[in-house]
Order: sequence, then structure tokens, then C-alpha cells
Amino acid sequence: MADDGDSVADEVPGRTDAEIRTAGVAGRRPTVAPHASRRQMLAATTAAGLGLLTACAGTSSRAGSASRASPPGGPGSPSAGTGTPGPSGSAPSGRPTKRRRPELPRGGRELFPRYRLVGFCGLPGAAALGRLGTGDPGRRAAEAEKVAHSYAAGREPLPVLELLATVANSTAGADGRYRSRTPDHTIRRFHRLARTRRGLLLLNIQPGRARVLDEVKALRDWLVHPDVGIALDPEWEMRPGEVPGDTYGHTDGHELTEVARYLSGLVEAHDLPQKPLVFHQVATSVVSEQSALRPQPGVALIKSADGIGSPGLKRGTWRKLVDDLPDGLHTGFKLFYEEDAEGSRLMTPKEVLALRPQPEYVMYE
Repeated sequence: MADDGDSVADEVPGRTDAEIRTAGVAGRRPTVAPHASRRQMLAATTAAGLGLLTACAGTSSRAGSASRASPPGGPGSPSAGTGTPGPSGSAPSGRPTKRRRPELPRGGRELFPRYRLVGFCGLPGAAALGRLGTGDPGRRAAEAEKVAHSYAAGREPLPVLELLATVANSTAGADGRYRSRTPDHTIRRFHRLARTRRGLLLLNIQPGRARVLDEVKALRDWLVHPDVGIALDPEWEMRPGEVPGDTYGHTDGHELTEVARYLSGLVEAHDLPQKPLVFHQVATSVVSEQSALRPQPGVALIKSADGIGSPGLKRGTWRKLVDDLPDGLHTGFKLFYEEDAEGSRLMTPKEVLALRPQPEYVMYE
């Protein structure tokens, strides 16, 4: 990615090229400064103890293990459609049972324009990686639902828990992929938690040097559920020779379309409701060939503007990222409880809803 460092520093307020480069070094220290940025923390996950935080085996696949119990509400389960148990026992002889088509957690099969998605992201035990990783997860889920209602503005609020399922690391790991996978038992815990709030679970992927589609496919057993979607963090998608924390990563419209096609295939095969595919974009250089994006049946493509700073600076980032938005693309907006407030203040729901186009997904980190 030639000369991206200068363009990133210009485009993204509050994050200089020097800070990006030092993240990979400073982040390896087990003790992190109180005001260390989320970008530094993400690059630090391996040495700081991600394996201990998530009880993760590191590079083992989530799918295909015969010894693992199936995720709750899997295909064929009574709860596969809506997340609620079905009646016990079999249907009376000679009486056909009409199968109810799976729906979204709060009803229906289309996300937009009925709903506005609002929630928190993070990883349990890693407070610096987002709001979802702080305190009791049940309380955070309840808080996310409360915040979601403040963004209704004529739509139905749909709370979201965005869990880091693949986390970029500053060291290669046994397979050289510069990433760790969150174990199934952690995903299961947050899936159940999302269901208690009648919300969505988004599985966030920071691929390191792993192939994005491979990481998505490793989550297939979860993606066949009607209340589970994908969020991609392409700033952590590294090319050969690149290391997370040293530079911004990159994706393009072709790769995003490839992921959308895979999700669309799952939607068709399992008769699922519309599935969200979010990609967080921190700078224009992080996603190239956006014109190559092709919406796919049953998939809601959401471009989420990611940038730290004051309300004015964040509006500037927003305008750059939503300029010439392709047809069929929905918009999202990310806020940072701590970093946005450093030297300024957090934007209010009223200010976020005043953005045009109005964000359909609002994420707090």
C-alpha cells in the first residue's frame, strides 16, 4: 500500500502516522498507559494476554470439531427461527405442520427501512477494546438496548452486540496469520445474551494476514442463525510483509462482494432473514474500488464511518467517506466513548441523526 501513511494521517483526525507505527512496539508491553488508544491496544493483544482473556487456542478452527457441542438453536433446533423454544412433542398424526420462516429478533425478514441498529462492540476482559468488554456483559447488553431507543427517530430500535471474533495481533502466531480467534464458548455466551435482549450478534473480523473469506467461513456454524451477522475491520487486513499496528490494512469492492455472495448463499440455503454485512472504514484508502461492490440478495451492506475526534472533525470524516456512495449501500457511524471525548466531547444522538444520509447503524466503542 504505497504512501498510505500520509493519506491516513490527513484523512483521519486524531491518529498520526507516527502513532500507528509505534502501536506495534508500545503495544507489546503487558502494562499499557492509562490513555493508550484503542488502535495501540488492538496491536497489543497477543503479548498482553489475549489467549488468557478468551481462553483461545489461537489458530484452531471453530468449525468441524466433532467434540464440540453445536451452537444453540442450530439448524433443526426448535429455536432456529426466532430464538424462542418451540412446542414440545410431535404433531398429531395426519396433521401437517407448517414451518414458520425464520425472522429477525424483533420480527420481519428485512432490516431496512424498518429498523435502526445501535449497539456496543468489544471483547470480554479487554476494556480498552470497546464498551462490550467492560463490566458485566448482561449490564452492557441492557445499556446497549437503552441507547438504541435514543436513536429510534421514527424507526424501531434493534440492539446489536458486536463481538470481536477474529482479532489482529502484532505477532505472527504458530500459523503466521497475525490473528487469534475467539473460542466458541465465548461466542455462544454472547449469542445467548443477544437473544435475551432480542438483538443481533455481529461477529467482527480483524483478519491480520489471514484470508477474510476463510475467517468468515470458519464462523459458518454461527452464521446459519437468523440473528447473527458479520462486521469486517479492513484496516487490520494485512498484505504479505505487513504487520498489524505498523500500517493501515486494505480491502476492495471485489473482496467485499465475495463475502456478501457467501452470506447470500447461506441466506438462500437456510431461508434466513436479511443478514447484515458491515465494513468499518477509517479512511478512503482502506477500501478501494468501491464501485466494484455488488449488493447480493438477502444481505444488507453497511458502510460504517470510523474515525476519532471532535464532532466537527468526525463530520468531516463522514463527508469524505459517504461521498459518491454506491447504490444499495447503507450507512453506519462509530463513536468512541473515551477517545472522542479527549479534548472534546462525544456527539449526541441528535447530532448523529442530523448526518446525511442518516446512519442506519450506530456503534459505540
